[in-house]
Amino acid sequence: MLKWSIKPFEALSVHELYDLLRLRSEIFVVEQNCVYLDLDGKDKVALHLFGEFEGKIVAHARLFKAGISFDNASIGRVTVDANYRDRKWGHDLMREAIAGVLLYFGESQITIGAQLYLKKFYESHGFVQTSEMYLEDDIPHIEMKRG
Repeated sequence: MLKWSIKPFEALSVHELYDLLRLRSEIFVVEQNCVYLDLDGKDKVALHLFGEFEGKIVAHARLFKAGISFDNASIGRVTVDANYRDRKWGHDLMREAIAGVLLYFGESQITIGAQLYLKKFYESHGFVQTSEMYLEDDIPHIEMKRG
């Protein structure tokens, strides 16, 4: 089982922040072979949800109140360490993220910018496609909403 934490940027330890950024770089830059600037300024206004297994951060997502990324609350940078994906912790991460948005922001309507290949994954968590495909950093994405 994962140990879940939700913290604002200011409450993250230096080690937690480093581990979150390293995990995101491993996935979004190295694994997906996509050179882009991950540090977009939004980390400072996000709530950071992360799951630890045996003392290692293996799952992370950013939670935003309405008006930061989209008109609705949103979830972004959804990541699970490639070495642990067979455990289906991405589903646990999304359940925790959805619950966190409701708990911390009082919002049930959530918008995400999803990588197209993950459409069925997000649909399994109640999201529906609300846009045509668009490219973000040369990766096909769609907007999806829940609630």
